Amino acid sequence: MSLKIDSVLIHGGRDGDETTGAVNVPIYQTSTYKQDGLGETRGWEYSRTGNPTRDALEKLLADLEQGEYGFAFASGLAAINTVLSLFKSGDKLIVSDNIYGGTFRILDNVFKNFGITYEIVNTSDVSLIEKAIDDSVKAVYVESPANPLLTVTDIAAVAEVAHKYNKLLIVDNTFLTPYLQRPLTLGADIVIHSGTKYLGGHSDTVSGLAVVKDKELADRLYYLQNAIGGVLAPWDSFLVIRGIKTLGVRMDRHVANAGKIAEWLEQSGYVSKVYYPGLKSDPGYEVQKKTGRWSRCNDLVCTG
Repeated sequence: MSLKIDSVLIHGGRDGDETTGAVNVPIYQTSTYKQDGLGETRGWEYSRTGNPTRDALEKLLADLEQGEYGFAFASGLAAINTVLSLFKSGDKLIVSDNIYGGTFRILDNVFKNFGITYEIVNTSDVSLIEKAIDDSVKAVYVESPANPLLTVTDIAAVAEVAHKYNKLLIVDNTFLTPYLQRPLTLGADIVIHSGTKYLGGHSDTVSGLAVVKDKELADRLYYLQNAIGGVLAPWDSFLVIRGIKTLGVRMDRHVANAGKIAEWLEQSGYVSKVYYPGLKSDPGYEVQKKTGRWSRCNDLVCTG
């Protein structure tokens, strides 16, 4: 029997510690591990390559996103850097026109130097994506809702177009988290998070995460994670796991509060435009209702 997401937040991934019975995964603050013989490990050899605390977080995110393989990084941009390293000179990405500034910066000022280019498209109009696809395009990179204007993209519709032309779909799911939206279930190939924001939730750690379903893609990302080395430290992995345990109650309250403020601003006459897909007047409202849960709550009474 599959657990509801509120239970997965607490018991997903590695639930506790088998060695001691501790209900929380310990912080394995170690760089290396004792070998029983030459090349005979107990599954761990060096903490850049793998660490039990980080592994617990990676498994937890994979469970939450309904993926198979998770990867934890030292920041959201470290996760983006590693994912973008899947591509080579001559490759091109289609990118949402309303996207996190750090994502644009690494594309424009770093990867462009390596011959990896991009085209900015309004991804809320799927027809524009299809027009932009050519042989050089290898992936579509979407952030939905996007930072900072909360533009919504129909992830399922974009996935259909991307896969029609054998292109990857990468989705930044930072704003909604897997609590309210699971892009892999809508057809995305790679999901990225800044764990610094809602997943960690307490402004006390910086982190990034990526989740995939496909084994071949996971093997490539694991190789790059280990080779590039921007991994999340054990202590920070522990903090993100700790934060995720309260993700549900925090997101419910965030959405309830934001909805009240957005409704008041829209009716106040003090502002000319409110950007918030939880409002029925927002152009992304119907799409977001279809592709994810904007809220599980009505006046803080939550269901499902």
